[in-house]
Amino acid sequence: MTRVSSTARAAVIVTAVVAALLGSAYVLGRSLVPDQTQRHATGVTTEGDGPHYADQTPEEPSTGTPAGIPTAGQSAGPSEAGQDGSGQSASGDKLFGAHTETGNARLALTFDDGPDPRYTPQVLAILREYDVKATFCVVGENAQDHPDLIQAIVAGGHTLCNHSWHHDVSLGNKSADQIRADLVRTNEAIRSAVPDAPIVWYRQPGGAWTYPVVSVSQQLGMTPLHWSVDPSDWQAPGASKIAATVLAQAEPGAVVLMHDAGGDRQGTVDALRRILPQLSARYELEALPTDPT
Repeated sequence: MTRVSSTARAAVIVTAVVAALLGSAYVLGRSLVPDQTQRHATGVTTEGDGPHYADQTPEEPSTGTPAGIPTAGQSAGPSEAGQDGSGQSASGDKLFGAHTETGNARLALTFDDGPDPRYTPQVLAILREYDVKATFCVVGENAQDHPDLIQAIVAGGHTLCNHSWHHDVSLGNKSADQIRADLVRTNEAIRSAVPDAPIVWYRQPGGAWTYPVVSVSQQLGMTPLHWSVDPSDWQAPGASKIAATVLAQAEPGAVVLMHDAGGDRQGTVDALRRILPQLSARYELEALPTDPT
């Protein structure tokens, strides 16, 4: 009985010792293995933790903003031709000096994207009815297709403005040589219809001005032309809304932007009949001069 008890006790002791040794080994082994749970929970690895795969966007550690995306106050990209990538000059001028006013108390009506055989003749007829002169910013390919309308614009005493060859909003982001070729081609199409007509204004499609497009237009003898009143008639909001916006925002020296092409412009034509009587009573309306200063 004593021998059996001693043997049982020895077995218990041996089992306990083995269990203790195994437990210690397990704890020691765990301490040597990195904790994977926390890293995968955050989705952020520290340097040396592992590779960043091609479909990952690492975060900036201080802001949580994806790397390469600018935070407030940071530049959006490298500078090009004097720009900071944000569409502004160093002085913060998004227009790079493009004119937004007539420079006097007179108000100027401007019509973009034509000429169009459906709407340009209607606009010309209404302007003639009220003895108002305006400025037409024409697209080169439209001028080429409708030289008779370019001739009618000039014959009506209106002035012309280069509006690029095919209304390329991104033109200002191209090289100076590409910009120059586009503007020269447009001027040539206009002058093939009206050889002696001055073309002293340039309007960038979409108002997407850049330093290169302003510089090239000036080198070609054209003054960059923006606007100060925009009824967004290109969105076809209806004649009433177009007229209300123009009449509410018009002021001495304003340059009003409207469209006689590029879509359904009947709303603009109808609005013009409502606008002209009131504008003519309040302001002297002029075509932009052919000798801008």
